[in-house]
Amino acid sequence: MNQEKRDYCLNCIHKPCQLNGCPIQNRIPEFIKETDEEKAYEIVTSTTLLGAVCGRICPFSKQCEGLCTRGKMGKPVDIGGIEAEICDNAIKKGFKISKNINLELQDKKVAIIGGGPSGLECAGFLAREGVKVTIYEKHSELGGILTHGIPEFRLEKTITTQTINQILELGIDVKYNQALGENLTIEELQNQYDAIYLAIGANEPNMTLEGNNIYSANELLEYRNFPDLKNKKVIINGGGNVAMDAARTIKHLGADATIVYRRSENEMPASKEEIEETKADNVKIEYLTNILEYKENIAKCIKTELVEVENSIRKVPKNIPNSEFEIIADYIVLATGSLPNIKSIEKFEKNEKGYIKVNEKYQTSLEKVFAGGDIIGTNSTVAFAISDGLKASKAIKEYLVK
Repeated sequence: MNQEKRDYCLNCIHKPCQLNGCPIQNRIPEFIKETDEEKAYEIVTSTTLLGAVCGRICPFSKQCEGLCTRGKMGKPVDIGGIEAEICDNAIKKGFKISKNINLELQDKKVAIIGGGPSGLECAGFLAREGVKVTIYEKHSELGGILTHGIPEFRLEKTITTQTINQILELGIDVKYNQALGENLTIEELQNQYDAIYLAIGANEPNMTLEGNNIYSANELLEYRNFPDLKNKKVIINGGGNVAMDAARTIKHLGADATIVYRRSENEMPASKEEIEETKADNVKIEYLTNILEYKENIAKCIKTELVEVENSIRKVPKNIPNSEFEIIADYIVLATGSLPNIKSIEKFEKNEKGYIKVNEKYQTSLEKVFAGGDIIGTNSTVAFAISDGLKASKAIKEYLVK
């Protein structure tokens, strides 16, 4: 990294990028200012083992860079780019994630169910202190959303693979094609391990429309049972990052893509970067629009307006009478959120939204079992899932040495 990039950071005393902007609280000013490449990598990996990923896909404008003091005077520091550069350089030069063996933890065994961002972070931070960690993964490869949900044009698979391999080099064992509720039970793991961390995500699509030729964004992004889209017209329903990824993927597959979102652009959960990149790919966006029904390749839509409702933080979209219109579409892709797989978590106490209930230490209602990420309703960015994994690893270590 050149000195100009380092000097652009003001090294603020209050560190808003780190303390208020980053869900993981990465030591941002420190790794930017560090001139020794290996020490810079050591600083990054003191809080996350997935820096190469975070440096590419985090919604920087809503998180660290959005609170950068430099940004108030012009362009913010390129925090994501610097983090990715440090981690890429570490891989090229063969730097390893450091270990700090804790003798009290050496004989302890922990099972991680789910090899996505949250599970990998938790596994890595336990393994680097000497815990014997085994990841149980339902797919034939690790990564979760990084592998199966984020398109290649946003996150190259080689980056994900290299990052995961670095974590596995800490001595982590992996058992593939193991799905909770199918060929894996909590009871058998409780008998084998001192603690369990459940990080299986919430991958069941929230199908808000019924009919033929309606798919979930999960099916599209995982390329499961999806038709040939070349020269087809496709509507994507939703306004988050998943909707943007789905729309851009559809464009890359040769289709005409239109996003339909019931609120305004300012209300979109997607990051500014994702929205701008989606527009640059010539994806049309219909704001303040609801889909009422979809039949025979016609989506019946209606315009909405945002109204204030008591006890609601956000304005709520309300259909405008007599504003119906139609959009012709061969397919509809729903990117309207995901839900937990009920079968896999039926034995757990759940919160009012159906996610696994945990206390402040990420402990569930079942003995030895901790949980984090989307399965507890975190349902936000990859960085928040990673943050859960990091915090849960600390809670599990406390639990193991009691």
